[in-house]
Amino acid sequence: MKKGKLIVFSAPSGSGKTTIVRHLLGLPELNLEFSISATSRPPRGVESHGDDYHFMSVQEFKQHIRNDDFIEWEEVYPDMFYGTLKSEVDAIRETGKHVIFDIDVSGGLRIKRKFPEDTIAIFVKPPSIDELKKRLKNRSTESEEKIAMRIAKASAELATAPLFDVIVENSDLELAKQLSYTLVSDFIKTGHIPHKS
Repeated sequence: MKKGKLIVFSAPSGSGKTTIVRHLLGLPELNLEFSISATSRPPRGVESHGDDYHFMSVQEFKQHIRNDDFIEWEEVYPDMFYGTLKSEVDAIRETGKHVIFDIDVSGGLRIKRKFPEDTIAIFVKPPSIDELKKRLKNRSTESEEKIAMRIAKASAELATAPLFDVIVENSDLELAKQLSYTLVSDFIKTGHIPHKS
């Protein structure tokens, strides 16, 4: 059986990448399975272990780093780690399914560097920083301070957009979903990675 391909979606928080990834996961013809990230942060709201994230303590996370269990990992904020477990990705690929990632920018680029031929890296770009701020506030899940931290990070993340294979601007969600579908479907069928114009 051919190993599945890797589909990376990265973006600043609030760009809509999770909504797009969920939409694609709901399309059986794409044969996608979500790569559940590991994190040392506590669950938010209704998040549950093994569905949204593999939640672990900072100590557990650091032990996995020492064991070289991650394809990529990052300390996003002090003692707040995120990472992709090798075992998670290998298990999905072995079944012939394609792995879809909803992952931060540096993690997405690390996966692309590790598996350049097997990965399409898609950057979801918000229409503007102001729109991003509005979306984060509307979520009502985080404090003003956290939102300010995310906005500061977003500016740096937006600067990395040209390093991705393709940029999808999410000013119209339906159009962004359609374009993402076309990109992913073509890549799965042909292995073709669009060249940046």
